[in-house]
Amino acid sequence: MKKLLLLSVALVASLSVMAAECVIVPRPVSFEPQKGKVTLNSKSVVYVADKSLVRPATLFCSYVAAEKGLQLSVVEKQPKGKGVIALSIDKSLAQEEYLLDVTKQGIVIKGGSEQGVFYGLQSLRQVVFHSKGNAKKVAVACMTVKDKPHFGYRGGMLDVCRHFFSVDEVKKFIDILALHKMNRFHWHLTEDQGWRIEIKKYPELTKVGSVRKETLVGLQTKKNNNYDGKPYGGFYTQDEVRDIVRYATERYIEVIPEIDMPGHMVAALASYPHLGCTGGPYEVRTRWGISRDILCAGRESTFEFVEGVLAEVLELFPSKYIHIGGDEAPKHRWKACPECQKRIQEEGLKDEHELQSYFTHRVEKFLAKHGRHLIGWDEILDGGISKTATIMAWRGAHRGIKAAQLGNQVIMTPRHYCYLDYCQTSDHDANNEPICAAGNGKRFQMPIRKVYSFDPYDQLNEEQRKAIVGVQGNMWTEYVATFDHIQHMVLPRLAALAEVGWTYGEKNYDEFARRVHLLRKLYDKCGYKYAPYFFNGIE
Repeated sequence: MKKLLLLSVALVASLSVMAAECVIVPRPVSFEPQKGKVTLNSKSVVYVADKSLVRPATLFCSYVAAEKGLQLSVVEKQPKGKGVIALSIDKSLAQEEYLLDVTKQGIVIKGGSEQGVFYGLQSLRQVVFHSKGNAKKVAVACMTVKDKPHFGYRGGMLDVCRHFFSVDEVKKFIDILALHKMNRFHWHLTEDQGWRIEIKKYPELTKVGSVRKETLVGLQTKKNNNYDGKPYGGFYTQDEVRDIVRYATERYIEVIPEIDMPGHMVAALASYPHLGCTGGPYEVRTRWGISRDILCAGRESTFEFVEGVLAEVLELFPSKYIHIGGDEAPKHRWKACPECQKRIQEEGLKDEHELQSYFTHRVEKFLAKHGRHLIGWDEILDGGISKTATIMAWRGAHRGIKAAQLGNQVIMTPRHYCYLDYCQTSDHDANNEPICAAGNGKRFQMPIRKVYSFDPYDQLNEEQRKAIVGVQGNMWTEYVATFDHIQHMVLPRLAALAEVGWTYGEKNYDEFARRVHLLRKLYDKCGYKYAPYFFNGIE
């Protein structure tokens, strides 16, 4: 009988530990299950020791109310009794670091800042959702979580130029980033196919540049000339931009605007033809890809325009970083342009690549005067770049390696690991995937397992690793016209990228897959339209 009793006790203890199995995505640095549980009910409160924590506490309460039906209230006076969720700031922790301690008495979250507490609450949000119970009471297993991100920059980019998305849809994208503890929203706002941000000094940018006459239908090939014949447009007013920036800030996400230059500027050229080397006429592009028409680097009026646009952008976005693109800028027009050639000669430049570096340096100096920091795609390395510019490596990890070796800070976003518009399975047709990115008629493939395998430090020594400040997933939208399709392409692969950015080190794909299968239930509750392939065992 005594042996049976001991066995029963051991079994109960085992089940208690199993109940506290880690369900958090991205995986915490340290997770220790403990014995027992604490019950949360409608009388439970979230106590904030600092008024600055009311905002994350209120957001948390809205999450658990919507996802679990559990109604919690926020209080600023320390309550008595069990089941209290107590939030506080501990300055001994790093800014994004947090401690989550669930005991039989209650739950304690300490963070190095409001942001750290918010991440602790995002973890608790997942824990509560997966715990047994309902709107009346929820039993949360005891555990101790010690956690902080490996990379300081963890981003997601949304292209709203090829296809436009509403303010509410952009906010939903931000919500998705927040759930995955991403802290940067890279907003791609200008392109050949549409200018999407109101600039009051240059009203033609939205009057003319925000609308294309029609859109290519299907995959782009040399032979595909099928268009829908429908005008397509849209842009964000400055008030709408401020609203989105405020919304992101409340979720501890910095919004980084991208105003692409000197290439991918045909929408601007269509609005103000004098900005181009030929003077036009120009038309907002209806095809994807690269245009030879770019901003003229030989004319002072071009730099007056750029600074005029950026001056308004800086007023709208308080972000440390401003992205100026710099990618895919063919030099054909510059080679034939007398004013560009004169600029090359007068500045003692070697060629058109150095002319682009001259262009970038001038823009960087303007941003620096206003206390901002320039980011560009890795092409800005080609003609030489200052050590203060941050490089976003997209053409391959080797571009990031080169930038790190040169001493520049690097955000790793190589396309074969981080481009979320790529196909999600190895056989696009057999798995009935919706249209996705392709080149020369060949669809690009990036299953979730490949995303998870990404090592931002690959081939870098210890010193060079210091240059890698983060990772980012990019959602380009040439072939993605609806927000349901956006979600389909982003989820669940964003979970893999989030874990790459948050939890660097030894990886266990099967254990990750287990947690993502649980996360799927939260996606369902949030109404997210994720892709089904991973969950159906298809890669």
